[in-house]
Amino acid sequence: MSRARTERVRVAVVGHVEWLDFALVEHVPVPGEIVAASDAFELPAGGGAVAAVQLRKLAGAALFLTALGVDERARRAGAELRGTHGLELHAAIRPRPQRRAFTHLDAHAERTITVLGERLVPHGADALPWERLAACDGVYLTGGDGAAARAARAARVLVATARAADALLDGGIVPDVLVASGRDERERAGLAALPAPPLATVLTDGARGGRWLGADGASGTWPAAELPGPPVDAYGCGDSFAAGLTYALAAGTALPAALDLAARCGAHCLTGRGPYAAQLALGAPPS
Repeated sequence: MSRARTERVRVAVVGHVEWLDFALVEHVPVPGEIVAASDAFELPAGGGAVAAVQLRKLAGAALFLTALGVDERARRAGAELRGTHGLELHAAIRPRPQRRAFTHLDAHAERTITVLGERLVPHGADALPWERLAACDGVYLTGGDGAAARAARAARVLVATARAADALLDGGIVPDVLVASGRDERERAGLAALPAPPLATVLTDGARGGRWLGADGASGTWPAAELPGPPVDAYGCGDSFAAGLTYALAAGTALPAALDLAARCGAHCLTGRGPYAAQLALGAPPS
């Protein structure tokens, strides 16, 4: 049974930010080729930021605990995530440049990413409002250290990406739900590294939907949601999916219905340019 629609679901993200440069191309260049971009744009993103903005659009507010660098891109990232996207962002400052990524967006709506620089994640020793996570209905973890993972575990529901496996292992933490790409070997390795299985493991498979496995032996699948428009840009679809899943579970929705909402979030994201333009707006999960 989901929570009353008049009761706000309290959500947060613990994780990372990257500064993204996007180039629209007909196709990703092959070795030695030069391609011309038809357009280009830049914005703050990364899995933590995209998920936090999607959660804010679903829940009305979202707390985001992260780390930023000291350069102009870091300053712009913080300002845009707070101002343009309405996040309550608290960031530790690292004495290094902001992590960046370059993304080709091709004519088939696929994204191809090259990451530049060290991943910046929050640590439990950072002077951030970690105590507030205990009051959250749901937290999504994309990165941190062991102490950050333990603080995130204080929430009623903890969802984590398999790419945060190092933080989970360092903290001795098992999330309620672990989300991984069923086609990514690194993420499957993160699943195998955990000392115990989460209550549910969610394995995504893009346009084919995905499958879930329960620690009790239960399992199931879900289909991809119908697109609300033509596909435009796949960047951020998986992060929006994970945010939708976190929100629905935090609201008390059972896993099958939570996966339906998550799939809708991923589908909506696919129909906008950049990760934020078409994310699913404020709403409540099905009961």
